[in-house]
Amino acid sequence: MKIAFHTPLNRYGDGAPSGDRLMARQLVTLLEELGHAVEILPAERSFMREPDPALLAARKQAAQEVVAALSERWQAPEARPDLIFTYHCHYRAPDLIGSALAERFDLPFVVAEASDAQKRFDGPWAEAAALARTAILRADLHLCMTERDREGLSRLIPEPYRLIELSPFLLGVDEVPEHMAARRATDEPVRLIAVAMMRPGNKAACYVFLARTLARIADLPWTLTLIGDGPERPAIEAAFASLPPGRVRFLGRRERTDILSQLAAHDLFVWPGLNEAYGVVYLEAQAAGLPVAALDSGGVPAVVARDRTALLAPHGDEAALSAKIGQLIGDSALRARMGEAARDFARQERNGESARAVLATALSAAVARHGRKAQEVAP
Repeated sequence: MKIAFHTPLNRYGDGAPSGDRLMARQLVTLLEELGHAVEILPAERSFMREPDPALLAARKQAAQEVVAALSERWQAPEARPDLIFTYHCHYRAPDLIGSALAERFDLPFVVAEASDAQKRFDGPWAEAAALARTAILRADLHLCMTERDREGLSRLIPEPYRLIELSPFLLGVDEVPEHMAARRATDEPVRLIAVAMMRPGNKAACYVFLARTLARIADLPWTLTLIGDGPERPAIEAAFASLPPGRVRFLGRRERTDILSQLAAHDLFVWPGLNEAYGVVYLEAQAAGLPVAALDSGGVPAVVARDRTALLAPHGDEAALSAKIGQLIGDSALRARMGEAARDFARQERNGESARAVLATALSAAVARHGRKAQEVAP
């Protein structure tokens, strides 16, 4: 099939580092491996960090222009795609293009990683939430990458066959260097690492949460490496300033190959994941052979194997997370056992093979359902 691929959250191929951009590229890779021709829709993102009526109006106008241009180009049947695939759709980044084109040209429509937020319909996000819901309801099929999103969509979409689980995955796992702890002295402090952009919102909140968490166990033998940069870096550096000198290194922004090498040179991945969707970096860390300490929050459980590859503390509980990290710092045998399990989990269970099969089934199901809908409305 010819598939038109749209990413409302971030423009595809913009070069910025983030897990969602990596997942978008991975989805395109799998679609192409399945034999489909993928066209990236030429659209800016619709994402808004805060509710802004003027910005939303501008986003809608820009989307209408893209829809108009593509509609002109797609007048010839041979120029049209056979299916539209949108990655991400929620109140902060509603799909203003893919769903409109699917309706205009009566095309099968698949959405991956959508979420619906009823509470956003009361307040300044109401219009954006309604736009997102319109696209969500129009989709023939949803690929749900976290249980939280699936539960939210199931309240809106009663047909269970329209909701298919697609576990987060990591392609190219064989390219991830493996843990190198055996090459170091056994009396060295345990090397902790976290990787995330230093932007406002959940990322900055996670950094501050991590600083407070580690302050509780400053007496234990550990060092911390932080990889990432952004506008919140001064505030984040200040949050870690109270820790003993020499315990924390800020490496700034690094290329992905260097990030993977740094992961392999550490012992334990620590990132709270407070209210976050999920993070591909958890899979990258596990592929390197690192166990994980995090919160049972948001989509984190979707990218780890609880108690097998990761110790999860209750949502928002700093004391509990510090205890989990302390447990892994103090028990080298547990770290080794969980690290080996983490490597196997990422490399064998989340290497993209099952995702490829899910995508193949989902696309066929979406086309079939769209055909049934057409028959139902036919005179």
